[in-house]
Amino acid sequence: MNVTPLMTASTRTHSARLGSAARDRSPVEGPAAGPMASGDIAADEFRSAMASLAAPVTVVTCYDAAGDPRGLTASAVSSLSLDPPLLLVCLDRKSRTHDVLVAADAFALHLLGPENEALAKRFAGLTEQRFANVSLAAGPTSHRAPQLADCALRLTCARYDVIEGGDHSILVGRVMASDCLGRPAGGLVWHHRGFAHARPAESRA
Repeated sequence: MNVTPLMTASTRTHSARLGSAARDRSPVEGPAAGPMASGDIAADEFRSAMASLAAPVTVVTCYDAAGDPRGLTASAVSSLSLDPPLLLVCLDRKSRTHDVLVAADAFALHLLGPENEALAKRFAGLTEQRFANVSLAAGPTSHRAPQLADCALRLTCARYDVIEGGDHSILVGRVMASDCLGRPAGGLVWHHRGFAHARPAESRA
């Protein structure tokens, strides 16, 4: 399926790919190239191919062992199961937030819309500045994981499993609660190394 007609590209302010999970140093760095096994596609070629795959932009948050909020921007996110309700997030092992997220009992997944580009960039930037001046919501599950107020849809998850996946960890969450603010959620995607805005396809007669 050609997704190009469904995307309206926004201003492209970055020059490299966001990667399957945003790294702490930059929102646009992909995973470092590792040793190739016989028959593997070259890392640069693989990154170039994956740049054509539009991915949802989300922010994942949790509390660390001291009770402080932590989080990052992630684009390798998918539903996994309906019964039980499971989703997955792929996390770069080199991320400074990786160990905190995989160890947390619960986390919150925030689905971002076109109006949340600045939020996505913030949570892909300097770790110590991510929650600075960011409003948090006091929702019914906010004691389990930090809830970003300026987000149309939040899913609170209990850690279900952590699976090794090459240079990433696959964090599987069991969805405990869905908190919707009553406005359209989602629509912010990472496509061809930049932010793009998804919209419903026009209905055909």
